[in-house]
Amino acid sequence: MSPAWAIAVPLGGAALIAAAGARPNLRETVTLSTAALLLGVVASLVPEVLAGGHPSAVLAEVFPGIALRLEVEPLGMLFALIASGLWIVNSIYSIGYMRGNREQNQTRFYVCFALALAATMGVAFAGNLLTLFVFYELLTLSTYPLVTHSGKPEAIAGGRTYLGVLIGTSIAFLLLGILWTWQIAGTLEFAWGGILEGRASNAMTGLLLALYMFGIGKAALMPFHRWLPAAMVAPTPVSALLHAVAVVKAGVFSVVKVIVYVFGVDNLAGMHSVDWLPFAAGFTIVMASLVALRSDNLKRRLAYSTVSQLSYVVLAAALLTPISIVGAALHISAHALGKITLFFAAGAIYTAAHKTEVSQLAGIGRRMPWTMGAFAVGALSMIGLPPFAGFLSKWYILQAAMGTGQTVAVAVIVASTLLNAGYFLPIVYSAFFKTGPADEQGHGHGEAPLPILIAQTATAAGTVALFFFPGLFLGLADRLAGG
Repeated sequence: MSPAWAIAVPLGGAALIAAAGARPNLRETVTLSTAALLLGVVASLVPEVLAGGHPSAVLAEVFPGIALRLEVEPLGMLFALIASGLWIVNSIYSIGYMRGNREQNQTRFYVCFALALAATMGVAFAGNLLTLFVFYELLTLSTYPLVTHSGKPEAIAGGRTYLGVLIGTSIAFLLLGILWTWQIAGTLEFAWGGILEGRASNAMTGLLLALYMFGIGKAALMPFHRWLPAAMVAPTPVSALLHAVAVVKAGVFSVVKVIVYVFGVDNLAGMHSVDWLPFAAGFTIVMASLVALRSDNLKRRLAYSTVSQLSYVVLAAALLTPISIVGAALHISAHALGKITLFFAAGAIYTAAHKTEVSQLAGIGRRMPWTMGAFAVGALSMIGLPPFAGFLSKWYILQAAMGTGQTVAVAVIVASTLLNAGYFLPIVYSAFFKTGPADEQGHGHGEAPLPILIAQTATAAGTVALFFFPGLFLGLADRLAGG
């Protein structure tokens, strides 16, 4: 099957959702059907990719010899599976959340969500840097209405920061890096082992790498991270989209793809001009964790946790070994499942209890045991404890750091793990073992609507399942690392 269908399906779904806007039940049925169909299209490509094939399609020729072209390779396959699979769960969650909170403009919400998934598939299956850049920008533009969904002044301000940082970094740095790469290499096509090997000096490579790493603002490498906490004004399903399904994953996916297919792991391993990247990633990991530790607002704490966790992927890719590339790819999957579970739980708490601050959550686990149980699973995965997916990816990254003698990277992983425990475990403990005002008064709320419970239970179960059954994702990651 042509990978172009992975873009066509959500685009067609967006049109049908808009047409069904006056009939909510039909609109949401179309949303779920489109999400399921997209997963089917993506899954149909897996056997060929695992067998070493690279399904491709040309969308349009932009310039002579340069086309918008799709090509499915192992990393893109992994990303597309995660994004398309989680769209189904997020859609179920969105139905409960949007109805439970009586949100306005629900048709626009579902349309933009579908458009964002179409752009995400374009990023995942981009066959060259031009295609990656085009769909990367389309993803930013299609998610902007979701960030500003409420129309309130704080949402508009958050959306302005979101758009300003992401568009600004991609135009000022990423586009410059792409044009410079074209001038040096004479091609924008991705190739395993890199297209810059033997074509750029040590100093030039270091500068080009900086343009890409900071130009891919969706990876939230400090200091270009402010868009992410600013976007937390959006409804929780949007936060889940930003943090787990599409946007930030498009960022770290692009980082790994550029390192593997533009620079080449072996090529970078011999250059001292790129030694700054593990330190930049390590700084982001630790500093974002410290901000999360001090944040009382639950979504803000989760946002800075995401900033920190994204740089695990950057750190892993920067270690420049096959096992670290496997760790980077696995962490994209593990973080997606764990973090979407955490945001689903945060939205459930808001929907059922109208609480937004960590300090308000004492005793809530006794009234919302399913929600806080799911939260505990996501939190333990983010900390990196077994039997949860986060342990698997962190183990690979730690092995790579120890194997290369990167003591700073090892120290960062250990320190951030302790910080993760410091800002997650007190929430779980307080929820289940402390008494809150509602307990003292003998009354309180219950769980959130059933679609929300189904979604968060599914992603929590997926976080455990990935630990025990990592075969598909590990196979794709191994094929990525080995070419």
